[in-house]
Amino acid sequence: MAAIAVSPPPTTTPVKPRKKGSGLSHARWYTYLVAYVFVGVCIAPVLFIVLGGFRSNSQITLDPSGFPSPWQLGNYADVLANSTFWQQMGNSAFVGILTTLGVVVLGVMASYVIARYDFRGSSAMYSLFAAGLMFPMTVAITPLYILVRELGLMNTHWGIILPQIAFSLPTTVIILVPFLRAIPKELEEAASIDGASRLGFFFRMVVPLSLPGVVTVGILAFVASWNSYMLPLFILNDSSMYTVPLGVQSFASQYSVDTASVLAFTSLSMIPALIFFSLFERRIVGGLTGAVKG
Repeated sequence: MAAIAVSPPPTTTPVKPRKKGSGLSHARWYTYLVAYVFVGVCIAPVLFIVLGGFRSNSQITLDPSGFPSPWQLGNYADVLANSTFWQQMGNSAFVGILTTLGVVVLGVMASYVIARYDFRGSSAMYSLFAAGLMFPMTVAITPLYILVRELGLMNTHWGIILPQIAFSLPTTVIILVPFLRAIPKELEEAASIDGASRLGFFFRMVVPLSLPGVVTVGILAFVASWNSYMLPLFILNDSSMYTVPLGVQSFASQYSVDTASVLAFTSLSMIPALIFFSLFERRIVGGLTGAVKG
């Protein structure tokens, strides 16, 4: 019987198992790197202003990007002792609080009607608010100035508050409508069976359930009002009515030689908005996320 030759099995090179998540880790590394670069670009000017307030004018002239050596606390102390600074802070707080209240109250009411009632023109009304996002205040500053002048609101805080409320309503409606549409209609029907009126359902159920969105639009409105510069520049003429952005510009013009004091004044003017935004950062993100999901 002839012998049958059996060939040995082909040798295969063992394949090394690929580490799971290696590509993902590299992607995360690059993502964090880009994020840190952008954060550094944004924070660097703020740190320059804050640290510049702790330096003297000679230090800034010799080394504009250096650290304070020695640290000068007198610049900030002089600004805090200035009554004009506190007056401007009070003006900005007054304008910002009333603007926020107006935006929240009117925005919730308008969004509730658009989201919960079916009537002819509701889609057109929502589209009109959405179109308002395409027209910033700088585009309409000239007709807005004429309108405020005709209403007799020149050199008053109401001449700033009312236009700011109007230009903040589009963003408010766009954010709040998805929140209000997400409320189940069965809940409204159950409240109606229990004897709750439409206003009762609005105040007892709608407002608490849409609180994340309300907080979000309120924070955005306050920060935008605090940082507003163009509108107060056109409306206010009396220095006693100046808000903080105008106060910074006026102080920089008056003390243009004293660079360190100007940087200290600018740093202190940023603190309220930064603190307010930092405290409610999660609220803002949660509100915007809810609006997108809705």
